[in-house]
Amino acid sequence: MYSILKSAHSGWAYLLLLILAIATINAIIGYFGKKEFGNKDFSLALVGLIVTHIQLLIGLALYFTPENLGRWESFEMSNSPIRLLLIEHPLMMIVAVALLTIGYSKHKKKIVSNGKFKMLAIFYTLAFLVVLSRLPWSQWL
Repeated sequence: MYSILKSAHSGWAYLLLLILAIATINAIIGYFGKKEFGNKDFSLALVGLIVTHIQLLIGLALYFTPENLGRWESFEMSNSPIRLLLIEHPLMMIVAVALLTIGYSKHKKKIVSNGKFKMLAIFYTLAFLVVLSRLPWSQWL
């Protein structure tokens, strides 16, 4: 079970990074280019939100497997790779999902296109940076 969830979580992460990068860049281009907010823009933001929430669910299932919880027995804060996997990565990914959700919710309340793009650009960029900052790059690549 652990290896299946770990493979799914790692594989889905590639899709998440791609979709989140596209949605973020689209929002930034839309905001600075003063474009009209259309169905494509709405769909990109929604797919980014959905893919991220699915990744969170897979990650939470992975986190609560006996194999992963067993790492807490020998955990020390000075062990930075284990600290990243047990504390920093899960916590910051939850923060990133919260930022995406807030940005998506706020963009729906805006009436003008520039306001919609602005909310998406701010919150999706922040979430994307948080995700990039706390990925376990040494284990992932």
